[in-house]
Amino acid sequence: MPEISELPFQKLIDALLDLELTFEPRYLYRLSDLEGEDLDLFLETWPHLPIWRRQALIEDLLELGKADDLLSFENIARNVIADEDPQVRLIAVQILWEFENRDLIPLYLEMLRSDPVAEVRAASASGLGRFVYLGEIDQLPQDLSTEIEDRLLAIYQQDGEVLVKCRSLEAVSYTSRSEISGLIDSAFNSGDPVLKVSAMIAMGRSMDPRWEREVLSMLNHKKPIMRAEAARAAGEIGIKEAVSTLIELTTDSEEEVRSAAIWSLSEIGGDRARRHLEMLFHESDDDREADFIESALDNIAFTNGMQPFSLLDLPEEDSEDELLDMLISQESSMEVDGNGSSDPNHRLSNEDFLDDMQADDEGEGLRD
Repeated sequence: MPEISELPFQKLIDALLDLELTFEPRYLYRLSDLEGEDLDLFLETWPHLPIWRRQALIEDLLELGKADDLLSFENIARNVIADEDPQVRLIAVQILWEFENRDLIPLYLEMLRSDPVAEVRAASASGLGRFVYLGEIDQLPQDLSTEIEDRLLAIYQQDGEVLVKCRSLEAVSYTSRSEISGLIDSAFNSGDPVLKVSAMIAMGRSMDPRWEREVLSMLNHKKPIMRAEAARAAGEIGIKEAVSTLIELTTDSEEEVRSAAIWSLSEIGGDRARRHLEMLFHESDDDREADFIESALDNIAFTNGMQPFSLLDLPEEDSEDELLDMLISQESSMEVDGNGSSDPNHRLSNEDFLDDMQADDEGEGLRD
């Protein structure tokens, strides 16, 4: 939106302060990568906005940032994260989830320790999960990784709010520390349905084959959130025995379950999973769903050691049999192993870090 980039910033500020008018959505783009005098002016204006407008604005920035990864509202989120309103603080933390700047770590740690609102503490724990993962792949100094893990483990044991315990367990489960498996097992067998879902998330993030039996047992659970997390865990662990059930789950009544099953098939790989995804692609009459399945097909090509292959490049008149012949020919010519391999960074590149970190409403849905 070149016309927005040329918008005088004072006009945007005037629009924010005019409470009689709806703030135009197109102005939101002007707030991306805000810095210098414009950022200073925005921050001077922020305290003068009523809470309802601050909440609406930060929520809009979160959603716009999810929809367009070229936009960044990091500078705003960093500066409003101490807002008096807990909803603003919560959303500011969520905006910052996608960033890996190490100076966010002490911010998250302090909010996890002292914020009076459980939802904000829980979101801070989720934010720390990214850094636990970075430490596990040696992208963070060992002493810093240990500090984060120790704090999350302490919060899990000490915080009385189930939501905070859940997010702390999910975040720390990226590490291979010996005590994690016992915590996961205890949560899974606790009798608390919300903790049980978090245990399933943790099992997937651990990528530990020891949890295969538990994951397989939850794939047909009556609760959609458990089916979805079990499906994700099956893909992250790479459970080949789950393929048949995952194929069934691609027709589940819940979209989240279907999406989790589709992506996990792409992570596990193999000819049967690939053929099923190809069939789903050809049968889909929803553009958004078709795009997601095509991304899964690209991922399974990587998993199987093949070159990326786009079904959209084929003429529409090509039959399914011709398509399969082409794929089999390509696979044979490259002399690849159909079992495939797993990208260690996949958990942070799929749909966002935000689908791995379950939102509060999912937990509430489980309680219902």
